Amino acid sequence: MNLQVRENVEKARDIMERAAAAGYNGVVLADYKLNILDRVPNFYFDHARQFKQIANELGLEIIPAVAPMGYSDGLLAHDPNLAEGLPVRDARFVVKDRVAVLENSQVNLLPGGGFEEHRNHSASGWSFQDSPGQASFIDTREKYAGRSSLRWTDPGRQAASTKGNARVSRVVAVSPWRQYHASVWIKTRDYKSFNTVRLFAMGSDGRVLSHSNLGVQLNQDWTQHHIVFNSLENAEIRLYCGTWGGTEGTLWMDELALEETAFVNLLRREGCPLLVRDERGQVLAEGQDYAPLHDPKVGRTPWAGGYDVWHEPPQLTIPASSKIPDGHKLVVHFFHTVTIYDNQVVCCLGHPKVFQILEDQVRRVERLFAPKTYFLSHDEIRLANWCESCHQEGRSAGALLAANVRQCAAIVRKVNPHAGLCVWSDMFDPHHNAKKDFYLVNGDLTGSWEGLPKDIVIANWNHGHAEESLAFFGKRGHDQVLAGFYDSDPRQIAAWLNQGKGLSATPGVMYTTWQDDFSKLEDFAQAAWGKN
Repeated sequence: MNLQVRENVEKARDIMERAAAAGYNGVVLADYKLNILDRVPNFYFDHARQFKQIANELGLEIIPAVAPMGYSDGLLAHDPNLAEGLPVRDARFVVKDRVAVLENSQVNLLPGGGFEEHRNHSASGWSFQDSPGQASFIDTREKYAGRSSLRWTDPGRQAASTKGNARVSRVVAVSPWRQYHASVWIKTRDYKSFNTVRLFAMGSDGRVLSHSNLGVQLNQDWTQHHIVFNSLENAEIRLYCGTWGGTEGTLWMDELALEETAFVNLLRREGCPLLVRDERGQVLAEGQDYAPLHDPKVGRTPWAGGYDVWHEPPQLTIPASSKIPDGHKLVVHFFHTVTIYDNQVVCCLGHPKVFQILEDQVRRVERLFAPKTYFLSHDEIRLANWCESCHQEGRSAGALLAANVRQCAAIVRKVNPHAGLCVWSDMFDPHHNAKKDFYLVNGDLTGSWEGLPKDIVIANWNHGHAEESLAFFGKRGHDQVLAGFYDSDPRQIAAWLNQGKGLSATPGVMYTTWQDDFSKLEDFAQAAWGKN
């Protein structure tokens, strides 16, 4: 709930009045503005005080969400370079006309991406193509460029044997530890599975290297979509493009391309160094041998703390005063961040400035609400333990996260020694996300739970493994609140509560919606504690 918008105060009043009447006794306030209280307009505080007064009158405890370690845009608004970074090592450049360009910048890594060569509707050069001549067709009439495109028509009906999958894929040789950019032009007409259209790279060990949503629409004219990924240790990747579980409608794809790139969402901070050397290994001086290098768009799209998937990167330029001649070869190391799904970016879990910003904002939240309980927003941390600020030899990803949550809890208790604490379960649950190679986390998250204070309440949303998860946290002595609903059947909370009986303390439940759907507040209350 964005309390900066005046109308949202009345919207919140309506929700809270209904909630109080149904027997709820608290409200978690997840407002991005709670991370930037030093820069909101004065009227925000008027709205917040109105919100607090409404909650007090209704007997609802306000539980503010702080420490956004998974969805970190609020913290990163203060310093976009605090994002977690992936390393690029030994990227090869050559100087041309006072600009360092990648040695293989002209290499086409995806010949056949225009679907120009084909036979019996099978595009040449691809490892596989779902249902050629049945659901996928070479279209010479509708194309973005060249002579043809690849068209998918009603894959759910025409390709039942492949469960509606409508994909092309191929193996591509890459260099390890480099940054890559893939793109595709897509057009749709009443394509019902538009939200499952994906373009991604997978490593040779099966690890998915890119997770950005493309944002394809039900109906759209030719539009270019992008992903950016790091090859990590892989010398080859498998690139996929298409739909999983398609149904009806038509989708065209054309000009599928892959290129090595550099400096997209470049990070410049302690722990993410830029190192430029010549062929002999001599380290070159920034500002002298080459011009200062920064990405002016990193963390500023469309606002402070926001990152886009792809933009034209900055160039490494050689000033006229430099002694580096044209034709000179350079070797560059740098760090960059990447977006996950809908532009999620994760902050570094170990950089001291992250905790400085957090403490400042918690103090401001304390002055504003004086809450009895704080909610630590550690959830879905999908990128971690790569940069030099957090990665330490011999320390696991789990130990890193344990240290982070321990310090976040200590900050809250420093500001308010008597504050209660609550945290999402997933990143500390071995039956959920606390495991090895979770998304783009470097290493094993096992043991992350060792950083949890004994008195922190677990907001458990692992209903898929309810019995194991409840028992795990119960044996560790944590009280638990079941984060139910999740925009589905509100009656499911009753079965979940039954599973928790005798396994652990479950003092409460939470109506949890990610789609701003509060229409089932009363139904959920009836299922959970029999009141409407």
